Amino acid sequence: MLIIWGRLNSHNVKKVVWLAEEAGILYQRRDIGGAFGFTDDYIAKNPNKLIPTIEHHGFVLWESNAILRYMAAQFAGELWPTDLEKRASADRWMDWQFSYADAQRDAFVNLVRRKPGERDEAAVAASAQKSGEMMGILDSTLAKQKWLSGDDFGIGDIPMGVYAHTWFTLDIERPERPHVADWYERLKARRGYTEFVMIPLS
Repeated sequence: MLIIWGRLNSHNVKKVVWLAEEAGILYQRRDIGGAFGFTDDYIAKNPNKLIPTIEHHGFVLWESNAILRYMAAQFAGELWPTDLEKRASADRWMDWQFSYADAQRDAFVNLVRRKPGERDEAAVAASAQKSGEMMGILDSTLAKQKWLSGDDFGIGDIPMGVYAHTWFTLDIERPERPHVADWYERLKARRGYTEFVMIPLS
């Protein structure tokens, strides 16, 4: 059985659980990180003290997007194209997500993790602006193709799909991004997304 270590309210854990659901993988998720802390056993598996980490038949792997690629190759090849150009085109959005996460972080931390009197409103506004600008790049791509992975849903959609839910949920000013909004609606039609990604932000 695949074991997924990590609390579900983590963006990076959501990615991995969502793919497991898409692929119909038999897995067990174990809470760790955040309010659950880290055990010595977990730190031995992942010395970065970050989540998620997976275990599969004795193989231990951390870094969420590396995990997604491993899981797709192992269980759901249809989500990761064999054509190298199509694969690379999808992969770039997985790596681009890390830059986007940096842009969105201040808005998320201030609005979700801090009380109103403790928030840095200027940081929220700057983060919202940068996030909206980067969503414009996503919007331009989705104007030309249905999914970030190309013609079909794939792992290229998963990392930004998680962050898109946060963007649409945060109480921030958002520029209109109609193609991102349409893509978001398509994501919401997927059971794994609605059940494991669209949970309250915390």
